[in-house]
Amino acid sequence: MITRRACLRPALAGAGLWWWGAWAPAQAGAQIEEPLADSVRTALTSAIANSAPPVPEFEEIGARLAYLRWLGDMSRRLERRKADWTERKEFLQTVWYESRRAGLDTGLVLGLVQVESAFRKFAVSPVGARGYMQVMPFWTRLIGHGDPSSLFHMQTNLRFGCVILRHYLDRESGDLYMALGRYNGSRGRPQYPTAVVAAAKKWEWKDPQPTEIPPAVPRGAS
Repeated sequence: MITRRACLRPALAGAGLWWWGAWAPAQAGAQIEEPLADSVRTALTSAIANSAPPVPEFEEIGARLAYLRWLGDMSRRLERRKADWTERKEFLQTVWYESRRAGLDTGLVLGLVQVESAFRKFAVSPVGARGYMQVMPFWTRLIGHGDPSSLFHMQTNLRFGCVILRHYLDRESGDLYMALGRYNGSRGRPQYPTAVVAAAKKWEWKDPQPTEIPPAVPRGAS
């Protein structure tokens, strides 16, 4: 997980943040359309197209129980923002699946969603970014089916957002601050990555009943 020391690294990113409950309109940012090599486009398209459902499956009972403990804890933390249990469960289950599928820390993704949309499914920024992870519509043309309205679908939005962030992390050689700056379209300014890292700390989780079983990876992940 992200350390306090990492927060002090030279930061990068921009403002335009969605806070708990109300949108802060100043300096809104979003991903910037960039030329993609054919190989990159193909890889991203493949990552988006995999239709495996976000239903966790576990070969070990200990891993399943750890997941259920995580789900219960996260649900309690999120209840103030999403009152309906079914909606909370489906959202958290999908975040867990899509973050791990993309090789991302789940707490980081939840922190990003908090900053970007305050957990609002139909959030739209002044520059047109949509949904939980505020994905720009041009991504549906570059690596998807070209239907921007699909970004209001929960799993579609979370999958696009996680795949895009993974892509930016790879482009920035694993530098989280650089990747977050690129995600926000404000590479070179500290406000956005600082906000996401701070929010992610609120979603850190340590299993109160740890086992020797390694963390489960969702089947069908690629």
